[in-house]
Amino acid sequence: MIKKVDHIGIAVNNLQTALEFYEGILGIKCTGQERVEEQKVTTAFLPLGDTELELLESTDPTGPVARFIEKRGEGLHHIALQVDNIEAVLEKMKAAGVRLLDETPRGGAGGTKIAFLHPKASGGVLLELTERP
Repeated sequence: MIKKVDHIGIAVNNLQTALEFYEGILGIKCTGQERVEEQKVTTAFLPLGDTELELLESTDPTGPVARFIEKRGEGLHHIALQVDNIEAVLEKMKAAGVRLLDETPRGGAGGTKIAFLHPKASGGVLLELTERP
């Protein structure tokens, strides 16, 4: 069902400041930035081996990342797991009684389909299912 860890999402207050650290200090180069209106964020992806880091800056003070930072501060936001057929995986999880935040996929960065599992279903970790185009 799960192919691999697709990316690790990190909530940041300021994308440019965060990139100065990740690119300038750690030497992980950003492959591009994208504004995702549906999620109310601007993202930056930094490839790291077989996965990526996704830096998330909120574009709206009422958005989910802004609320996350307000409540918990900057840091690990989610772990994304890559799947081949997100609809089938969601149906299987729903049938198993897994608590979902999204019962149907929505649009994500890079044309992906995404859906989130409730952190109470996964030991307190926000998990994102990701299907790449």
